[in-house]
Amino acid sequence: MAEIDPTEYEIAELGPKIKDVDDADELRAMLELEEGGEDRVPVKTLIEDRIEKVEDEGDGELDPETVDLAALTVADVANMVRDIDDAEVLRDLLEREQAGEDRKTAKSQIESRIESVEGTEESEVAEAEYVPPEEKYPELDHPTNDKQWVEGTVGAEYRDMWVYCETQAGDLVDVSKEMLGKARDLMDTYNAEYDADERVVAVLIGADASDHVDDVIAYGADLVLYHEDDRLERFRHQPYTEIFCDMARAGGDLAAEGREEVDWKDYHEPRYTVFPATNNGRDLSALVQGELDSGLASDCSGLYIENAMISNPAKVGTAGDKKEFERVLHMKRPDFSGFEYSTILCIDKPNRDFHPQGASVIPGSFEIPDPDFEREAEVVDYEMELDADWFQVEVEEFDRLSGGVDLTGNDVVVAVGRGIGDDPTTGIELALDLVDAFDEADLGLSRGVITSSYSFDGHVEQYVTEERQIGESGQEVEPDVYIAAGISGAIQHKVGCDESDTIIAVNTDPDADIRDFSDYLIEGDLFEVLPRLTEAVEAGDLGAVVGEVSDD
Repeated sequence: MAEIDPTEYEIAELGPKIKDVDDADELRAMLELEEGGEDRVPVKTLIEDRIEKVEDEGDGELDPETVDLAALTVADVANMVRDIDDAEVLRDLLEREQAGEDRKTAKSQIESRIESVEGTEESEVAEAEYVPPEEKYPELDHPTNDKQWVEGTVGAEYRDMWVYCETQAGDLVDVSKEMLGKARDLMDTYNAEYDADERVVAVLIGADASDHVDDVIAYGADLVLYHEDDRLERFRHQPYTEIFCDMARAGGDLAAEGREEVDWKDYHEPRYTVFPATNNGRDLSALVQGELDSGLASDCSGLYIENAMISNPAKVGTAGDKKEFERVLHMKRPDFSGFEYSTILCIDKPNRDFHPQGASVIPGSFEIPDPDFEREAEVVDYEMELDADWFQVEVEEFDRLSGGVDLTGNDVVVAVGRGIGDDPTTGIELALDLVDAFDEADLGLSRGVITSSYSFDGHVEQYVTEERQIGESGQEVEPDVYIAAGISGAIQHKVGCDESDTIIAVNTDPDADIRDFSDYLIEGDLFEVLPRLTEAVEAGDLGAVVGEVSDD
């Protein structure tokens, strides 16, 4: 017997109640109650969607020998084949793909994995010739000249996952807590799998850095490095970069004078670094990784560590050969103009190390863990002289927003996109009317609105800010109901909303991408549909109206 009788609720009330039901049998019992009672199409769809989600989660890994490839996206195929080491299974997949959907990109993913597992079919194995850059490009006064000491770093020791913990206006930002929690999980698993004892290292830089030491320990740090200086009240490119890199090199082969030996670190540089993909975090991550002469995967939404089989001659040194690289940080991010997810790897090559393996993380990608203020950690007050030349640019005045916009705690988010283009001010007004009709709701925007050249009247202009942007480079929200009006549904936007319980899309194009991840699609002009939705909410009849006009 189901604990929740759906016939006793409106759909807007039901969504929040069933999101925590993880028993498919109980959900089916609810579906039977609805079918035997009100028999409302939107409610049945809501329950059926939840059943599908629960069962998908319970299914776990796909069986490559029986999976229906036609039901998978190319990204799904790429993720599946990544874990297959049997060439025969991969060939069978390739044949089935060729006989079915025959997608070029899917076949490429499978063929690439076959090559990784088996090596190429080249009969002659040739060792890749290494030519130092100064010899390869003698005509260039090239930028690597001043970094040849990095080229000389081969096979050095790297350890630990370093997390840059950003603060703003005296507060530790949430994404810093998210990253610490994720780093804790990753390194706990890493230490168990590789029988290692590597740490989560939190880096704090700022005028009040020491104030946050207890917090970063509570969220997962084993070692805290902090540098505090009143001149660092605001983020500054050079001093922040210099401090981070000085810490990273301390105790290693390239340590600054006087810091060749420290008692808290005895390796060359960090194994991994993660930064927040905030405005400041994006700047700092690029500068630090560039200074350390390594790579960066920016704006990631997923991280995991595992071995990787690589056959690229530039990485393994010999054409036709393959090599398994251990302890590789896999960094997932939307790519190819947002149409696919890519997994970025930062791999050493025979004559050069590429460490630390670095990523910046989109805020909201991971859960904030529960803090444990009983945890203990080593704390280092990192002292170094800051060059006055690093502060040549003086900030004479600045404005600080009185308060940010946090869309994550709302029951409902109403978001608008370029569909408001015919009359942007009216579009925002209609969206705000719908927001006001709910008890706990707020306004979101697509990136298309933020980057447009629309002209807004003064009374709505205050709402058109980057703070309200939903998506890869904005906020990620998981409300009970997400209403996307005039939004096409690019994957960058999907990243920010597809964990919502119910997504209602309003679009004039019935084939818009957003249809693929919406629960309901209302085909129509938002200037006509939004007022009707507002009336329905005020009348307490949103579910019926949506079910009536939606074609899903």
